[in-house]
Amino acid sequence: MNTTQRTDQQRSADRRRRELLEAADRVVLRDGPQASMNAIAAEAGITKPILYRHFGDKGGLYAALAKRHTDALLDSLRAALDAPADRRERVEATLDTYLSAIEARPQVYRFLMHPAEESQSDQGFDVGKHSAPLLRRMGEELAQVIGERLDLGPGGRQLARVWGHGIVGMMHAAGDWWLGERPCSRAELVRSLADLLWGRLAAAGDKVGGPGF
Repeated sequence: MNTTQRTDQQRSADRRRRELLEAADRVVLRDGPQASMNAIAAEAGITKPILYRHFGDKGGLYAALAKRHTDALLDSLRAALDAPADRRERVEATLDTYLSAIEARPQVYRFLMHPAEESQSDQGFDVGKHSAPLLRRMGEELAQVIGERLDLGPGGRQLARVWGHGIVGMMHAAGDWWLGERPCSRAELVRSLADLLWGRLAAAGDKVGGPGF
């Protein structure tokens, strides 16, 4: 097989994988945590063994969907952090971006973070095994942004990681509670969380020559 044939095959496989993930997205938007491999295969017009051939098992499909949605969310969070506004406004915009994303697609959020109990035993699927890396990735990404933009002095790299993972943990826990109970408006939650974060963030200086925060 020559290089052109291999490239064409890879391109075709990538396209087919995207189509299957789009079918999975449609089922997740409809069924939320109850989304099953059978329903996803039916939506894609294939048999379940073919779906397994592409993703291995439900854990593999979950990981692919998690990456797809996390990539999009991280792009939105970076855009909010880099917007031309003062630091407090960017902090609030970043919090609002996360909360608006889970509010707009609650079924996707629940599928990623709260799969139905019966799905957790399907093919050995364990939500904690898959959702924890998703949150860690978000924490590391935010830590990198903080470290690049703020002068935190000696030990700044470690502090940026503490803040990155702490902020992601706060957003996740507060957002999960808020999405379930709706005790206040999204704007009120954003302001309250920003108030909690604001003390040391307000005092830190921008890095010289850096993009600022």
